[in-house]
Amino acid sequence: MDFHQFRVDEFLKLIKEYGIEFKKDFPIDLFVDAPASTKYHGSYEGGLIAHSVATSGALINLTNKLGLIWERESSPVIVGLFHDLCKIDNYVVEELSYKHSDTNIIDGHGSKSVIYLQKYIDLTDEEIACIRWHMGAFDDKSNWEYYSMAIKAYPNVLYTHTADMIASKIVGV
Repeated sequence: MDFHQFRVDEFLKLIKEYGIEFKKDFPIDLFVDAPASTKYHGSYEGGLIAHSVATSGALINLTNKLGLIWERESSPVIVGLFHDLCKIDNYVVEELSYKHSDTNIIDGHGSKSVIYLQKYIDLTDEEIACIRWHMGAFDDKSNWEYYSMAIKAYPNVLYTHTADMIASKIVGV
């Protein structure tokens, strides 16, 4: 089994294990083939699923080790797997590398992921906040006040950002 198929299998295992049900058919083919970025972590075909599975794993580990409390048990998996859902149509291949697509009609990163995901899963307010603010201080500086308020309302926002950084900066996907 190749590493990419392993990540797909891990994704499907998490979906099943945590009882995540989609309201309509989820575009898994777009999700598993997309890169996670154009030039940073996971900048290859399948990078998005590798990054998402790693982020979910990091968030599950933080939850277990720190005793984090979530509104629902499956939240660390939902947030970890789908925090970057916006990337399913963000990139196109050009000259053997990825560039941003010019066909996107929704801006933002966390907000776009929330909008996309709500078509497939009913989200809690905590999950919405975690996905919207997962970029932490990498979000535009003008939004830092809102990020801080989100952490005060939902402390798991901070741990979501931490899990994303663990996956991208430490694990390297």
